[in-house]
Amino acid sequence: AESQPELARLVNALAPAVLAREAAAIGALLVHYSTDYVFDGSGTTPWTEDATPAPLNVYGHTKLEGEEAIRRSGCRHLILRSSWIHAARGDNFARKILAKARIADQLSVVCDQIGAPTGAELIADVTAHALRALPHRPELAGTYHCCASGETSWHGYAGFVIDWACAQGLPLKLTAQAIEAVASDTFATPARRPLNSRLSTVKLRAAFALDLPDWSTGVARMLAEISPSPPAPPRP
Repeated sequence: AESQPELARLVNALAPAVLAREAAAIGALLVHYSTDYVFDGSGTTPWTEDATPAPLNVYGHTKLEGEEAIRRSGCRHLILRSSWIHAARGDNFARKILAKARIADQLSVVCDQIGAPTGAELIADVTAHALRALPHRPELAGTYHCCASGETSWHGYAGFVIDWACAQGLPLKLTAQAIEAVASDTFATPARRPLNSRLSTVKLRAAFALDLPDWSTGVARMLAEISPSPPAPPRP
């Protein structure tokens, strides 16, 4: 997004605006996925849906512009903001940690960014529950925060991944104790990232009567799907 801001705006803002306009014209419900990056990451309190947005980077600005276009359109909509999304398919943080742990015995991971790793399948399940409820309770349409419960840092996330892999007998050079906790400014990144990615899910859970699992449950499920089976012990 930082290197291609025009494309980011096209995808994240202008395209949702067109979808919203067409949805309003035919009376359709538009489901849109957004991000914690609409906030500046200040403080330590979980962000609520009515907190004032203040994006730090191009991605956050364009995602917020898309949200605002949907709300202005007047279409019925469900906007779900999430954070730290992972899935078994495609690249993700856990895969990178496991790959490095196979060849390195030391690693540095950021410890001052806090959030809740959230599985794509959890977001899909929440979407399905909401879509089932909305025809009967149209007043529930709107913007919600959708993420797993609990919180951790990227450092804590990495440690969980390594501990899980070791417990499964996967061959690694790295232990969780060997992961160094460092501040975000240790690494130069193209975009500023929010330190506080905590999202309050009180509104979502109350509206749709949901009990959201802890982030570690989803990560363990994802790891089980992406990890190879440990080598069989040698025969006597």
